Parts: sequence; structure tokens; C-alpha cells
Amino acid sequence: MSNKLITPQTLKGFRDYLPDVMLQKEKLIEIARRVYRSYGFSPIDTPALEYSEILLGKGSDETDKQMFRFTDNGDRDVSLRFDLTIPFARFAAKYIGELGTPFKRYHIGTVWRAEKPQAGRYREFMQCDFDIIGTDSNASDIETLLVINDLIEQLGVGGFTIRVNHRQLLNGMLEKQGLLEHSVAVLRALDKLAKIGPDEVIKEMGVTAGATPEKAQQILEFAGLTGTPDEMLNRCEELVAGNERGLLGIANLRELFAAASAVGLPAGRVKLDLSIARGLDYYTGTIFETFLDALPKIGSVCSGGRYDNLAELFTKQKLPGVGASLGLDRLLAAMEELGQASTSRTPAPVLITQFDAKFLPEYLKMSRELRAAGIGVEVYPEAKGIGKQFKYADRKGFTIVLIAGENEFNEGKWQVKHLASGSQQVVESGELVKVVGELIGN
Repeated sequence: MSNKLITPQTLKGFRDYLPDVMLQKEKLIEIARRVYRSYGFSPIDTPALEYSEILLGKGSDETDKQMFRFTDNGDRDVSLRFDLTIPFARFAAKYIGELGTPFKRYHIGTVWRAEKPQAGRYREFMQCDFDIIGTDSNASDIETLLVINDLIEQLGVGGFTIRVNHRQLLNGMLEKQGLLEHSVAVLRALDKLAKIGPDEVIKEMGVTAGATPEKAQQILEFAGLTGTPDEMLNRCEELVAGNERGLLGIANLRELFAAASAVGLPAGRVKLDLSIARGLDYYTGTIFETFLDALPKIGSVCSGGRYDNLAELFTKQKLPGVGASLGLDRLLAAMEELGQASTSRTPAPVLITQFDAKFLPEYLKMSRELRAAGIGVEVYPEAKGIGKQFKYADRKGFTIVLIAGENEFNEGKWQVKHLASGSQQVVESGELVKVVGELIGN
């Protein structure tokens, strides 16, 4: 047997999560769950593996190429899911008779795409989706906007802007240009505008959609309109005059902006961006992308939109839907870059040191009293030098360290040290739980 050690490495595009990052990730997930539940969304789960035919041709040519696809031991053609929306469409088609409509779900799970790794983008990542299926009401699109707003606000990552557009408005413009039958190719090219620039987009539209340079330029000028939402929609109304698709998109967007104002979203929080197309083919209506004001270059951290036809691939029942997805790993990468990431490696804010091994039962007794009060606490396992125990506390990021030896126990007291401030106080045993709770803001 070979004694050669195996290099402990991860695959390209994959990552391990150390406790500090994982604690932050779990905190974000808890916030997402709370926000989704507050709007009445119920949790579901689906398998990581699906039959390839379920996933193929549903997102885009690009996502088809990025799928992790293989044959399992039963010679079945299977793939890892590349998002949570298409499995949800399959799920809804199977169970909607039991669930009823409209059905509101959230799903937090891992997805896989074999794309080129970059900052904040991995081949294995987690999405936090929420969707409403079984209604084509614009009220659901507006609610999606409000959920995105509340979610990013409560995540506490600073200022952000939700950019919106409408596929029917884009399609109306394309129909006026005689390019509607090539809308998928045109919108895919437009979705790359920020990445490859206008000249390359015009070139791609010519190659994939047969758009003349003049028509492609007009599309880019349309996508580049600026001003207030009212000003931009008034101009759009002129450009798509007489086109039913375009006018429907404008009407829906006007209602959305009016609602955003009526409910008190901050001025400028929601922005009309006619260049947003979203690369996935299944979007049919309102589309959303959310950017952090301090770090727009990292891309959208919460995206989605309306998809009215996706479920028809699995059922004859009409099941229009709308929803969005929080990109957890991209958001974590942004928080790290912005210096907002937590450095704590423990979920427990309190460490009880072992000053004297013979008092272990007393240390354990106090730890149970603190936990009963909802305070996380760890007891150091060995009665080693106090300096070593404090070093451990600093490295793991505890907030409070408790110390007690024979003198303290004889007097019925504990020493309480707040690591961040360096302050230290002596507290009566009967008051310890209350004092510690106040110090950690419990």
C-alpha cells in the first residue's frame, strides 16, 4: 500500500467554508427565511439530480453547456440542477392539484454550473429562491419587488438599487424593428452589454439575429435611455406606439413604480434600466436585478422576474409564475470585499475558562444556566494556563470571557471580561446571567 499523501485540495470553482464564513452564511439564510415567511411563502425542497430532459433547453444555450451532466449507474441521463426555478416548475406541475393556486414557495439549496470561476462566482453555489406560481397578476410582480427590497434591507449590506425592466417592453421594441422572432438572440446579446461593450453587442446581434448595424444601434439607444421612470416610460410609449406588447409592459411598469412610491420605498431605490434583459430564456414579463451601491461591479446579488410559460413544458395547465433568487455566495464575496464579513468563528458569545479543574462541575452548572437564558456558551475543556485560554478566546472571537477560581467561588462571584473593550468587572453569581445578557445585547 502506498504511503503517498493525498493533496488536500478542492476542485477548481469549488470552495470550502470555514466557520467564520459559514456562520455568516447561516445568518443570511436565517434572515432570508424570516423575510420569505413574513410574506407567506412556504418551504419546499427538490432533488439535486434531475433527468437531463427536465433541465435541457429551459434556461439558455449557455446553461445547457454549463450543466454537470452524466450517466448514473442505472444508465440514466441525469444532470445536477443549475438553478431552482426549473425544478420548481417540474415540482408545481406534479403537485399543483394538491397545493392549489396561487402557490407561494421558497427554496434554499445548492446548484451547479460549470462556468468560468470569478470573483463571487463559483461552480457550486447556493440560491435562496422565492416564487409565486398560478397567477399572472401584476400585484405578484410588485410583491416580488417588495420582498427583494425587504430582504436586502434586513441583510444590512448598505445602500442598494433594484433595477427593473419588462420583457414585453423589450419585445415590443423588437417587434417594431422586425426582430421579434430573433428576440432570444437579441436579448442574450443585450444582456452582455456591461461585459463586452456596445460594439461587440452590435456585432453579436448581427451574427446571431441578423440585425443590421442600424437596427442594433437603435436597440442600444433604446436600452440606454435615461431620466426618471416617468420620463423614460413616456419616451418608450412614443417608440412602441401602437404595439400591444410594448404598451402592456409600460402599463405594468407604471403600476409598479406607483406602488413602490405609495408603500414608501426610498426615492431612487427602484430604477428603470432598459438594458437589463436577463440571460435566461424563460422570462416573459417584469425582470429584476439588484446591485449594491458600494460594489456594483460584483454584479446582481438578487435577480429574477416573471416566467409565464415555463411550467407548460410539464403540464397543459396554465401556471404563470414570478420570483427571484438571492445569490448567497456572491453576496458573501461582496461583504468580504466591503469589510462587512464577520471574523467570529464561534456561534457562542461566551467562554467559561477552566481556572481550576476541581471546579469543573461549577463551570458546567453555570454554562447550563446561561444556555437556559438563551445565551450560547462554551466551557474550555482543560485547566491550562489562563493566557492560553484567552488566546483561544481571541482567535475564535468570543465576546465575553468568564473566570472564577477558589477565591471567587468562596465569595460567590465571577470575573467578567469583555474582550472587545478590554473592560473587566466582578459580578455576584446570582446576577451573572443578567449582566452577561446585557453585555451581549441578549
